[in-house]
Amino acid sequence: MGWKAGELWLDTDMLWFRETRAAPAFAAVPVMPPELAAPPWAPVPRVGRPSRARGARSRRMPALALVLGSTVALPLTTQRDGTSLDALRALWEDPPSQTLRLSPPRLRSGELAVRDAASYGIGVASYEKAFEYRRDPLELVEWSRATSHGLPFSGSLDDGTQLPIEGPDWVTWNPVTDSAPNLPRRLYGHHRTIRAIVEVITAYRAAHPLAPRVVVGDISYRGGGRMDQHVSHQNGLDVDVYYPRLDRVLTAPLEASQVDRRLTQDLLDRFIAAGARVVFVGYETGLSGSRGVVVPYPHHENHMHIRFPAP
Repeated sequence: MGWKAGELWLDTDMLWFRETRAAPAFAAVPVMPPELAAPPWAPVPRVGRPSRARGARSRRMPALALVLGSTVALPLTTQRDGTSLDALRALWEDPPSQTLRLSPPRLRSGELAVRDAASYGIGVASYEKAFEYRRDPLELVEWSRATSHGLPFSGSLDDGTQLPIEGPDWVTWNPVTDSAPNLPRRLYGHHRTIRAIVEVITAYRAAHPLAPRVVVGDISYRGGGRMDQHVSHQNGLDVDVYYPRLDRVLTAPLEASQVDRRLTQDLLDRFIAAGARVVFVGYETGLSGSRGVVVPYPHHENHMHIRFPAP
């Protein structure tokens, strides 16, 4: 077997018994263990003949070597034929004739998913699904061109666009069952509303990579109209977003002391910058903003109610 590109073999070929040769300027010659050395009365093989005997032994029991990187090859002392004295002596006499290549250790994709899913605070299945969309979370959405009619508390919606029940930066919450995810039929809105939600949440999470995903509540039904638990949310322009919690739990806060006010204020400011017309917040949240835009309102201690203007 010849050398391959990128490989450098150590000279492990030993001198035949009673053979001599000129010592090279530099060489690494291992010392033969005493138990493997030939007895003093062993016959001296004739020059040119040992290769045939060695070849026979090599065919019966090929030698192995480890190739570490591209600089060194080390013989292995364990052979497939066993570890008898004759076998060991044949291995010692023969240079390596097979290689076992070592590559840098790599994490399997499943291990990567477990590690990264934990860092995002989501399940492995959710991570593997969401990871494919991190280049552009908007690709999660099946878009349609909607039309909003009437007022938020007396209106309808034609051909609404649904926010996916889960994404790389958000989960959804059902206020009727107090559980996640929300029902898909409660997550329809005007396409501009859905785009604003996704873009704001994506930018928020990019700015705060250690923050928990955003918990999104009700938007509207696909055709709009009156919605249980709400007076408004009828024409696809309203959305409830729950305040981020200090403990990072992806559920609605139960009281104001659980709210991360710093993250909540930043999220609120981003929705206003994205064009929200009014945001209703709880009295005890301490959230602030332009007068007439950020409006304290009863029953909003655990979520902000964001309303976008009619297109």
